[in-house]
This record gives sequence, C-alpha cells and structure tokens, in this order.
Amino acid sequence: MRGILPQIKNSDNMQALRILIAFTFLLAASLSCMAQSVATVQTKDFSKLKGFWTGSLTYLDYSTGQPYTMPADVSIKQIGNTNQFVFSNSYPDEPQANSIDTLTISNDGTTINGEKIVSISKEKKSTIVTTEVAGTDGNDDAKATIRHVYYLSKRQYKVIKEVQFAGQSNWIKRHEYSYSKAKKKKKKSKQK
Repeated sequence: MRGILPQIKNSDNMQALRILIAFTFLLAASLSCMAQSVATVQTKDFSKLKGFWTGSLTYLDYSTGQPYTMPADVSIKQIGNTNQFVFSNSYPDEPQANSIDTLTISNDGTTINGEKIVSISKEKKSTIVTTEVAGTDGNDDAKATIRHVYYLSKRQYKVIKEVQFAGQSNWIKRHEYSYSKAKKKKKKSKQK
C-alpha cells in the first residue's frame, strides 16, 4: 500500500521531513495566536485622567455644516477601584449643557461603553485607543459606524468622534474634546 508521501529510506530526508512538519505546526500555531489576539485596555490607562481638565469642544453643526468651538471643562473621578469613571462635563458659556457621563471598561478590557476596541497604540507618554460600534447619527438618525479615538496622557486628553454613514467610504469628524490638565491651585496660607 502506497502512502501520500513517498517512502523515505534516507535518514537525512527523514530528518528534513521532520523539520518541515515541525515548522509547519509552529507557523500554524503562530498564525492562530495572531488571529485570536484582541486589543485590550486596562483601567490604569484611564486612571491617569483622574482630576480636573480645561479645554474645548469643537463639533460639526449638521444644520450649517460648519464646526463650532466652545470652552469645555471636565472633572474625572474613578468609582472606587472599579473599571468605571465619572465624567462631569461643564461648559462655561453654556451651563445648561452641563452633563455627567460614566465611562465603563469591560471586565475583559475589550470594550469601552460597549464599543469594541479595534486598536491600541502606545507612544512615549501616551496611549491611543480606538473603538467602533454600529449606530445612528445625524439629524435624520442615519445608520452609521461610529468611531471614538481616545488620546490619553498625564497632561493631555483628547477624544474624537468620527462617523461613517452606511454606503459611504469617508469619515466625518463629528466632534473633538481637547483638554489640558488644570494646574493645582495653591492653597492660601492663613496670615496671623
């Protein structure tokens, strides 16, 4: 009975075949691991944001098609030792727009507020996290892919929301929050 491989009589050929089979298994295992690797974030990546930040919000006004920029501040606190952070947003020129939001990192670190993390890159002193989710946007609530890009560092924090409407190939920058860490106020000394 003949097998798939020709009969190997020479020990050098047998050794070469063993090496080839081992290499094939190692390559298959490596490719499998790479295919299964998932971008994850850790709570410590966002912990550096705790504190008070000052900056601005620039958003695209869909009615006019023009960007609009206004002052924006945020106070960020972690809820105990959890993977949740409270963002108290304040707008000095439009206090009626003030709001409180909660950012939640999933227990396995693969989502932020239910949005899948699609990439993470680390630079010298910052981390850039990108999420995507299917949703709706615009004045007519059109179907779209929504992307958030978080730039995290000890002194700078930025989050950009981009939208790609169904059937379109271009991304529209919907809004951008850009903050700098506020300097701590010096306590006034009591004079006697």
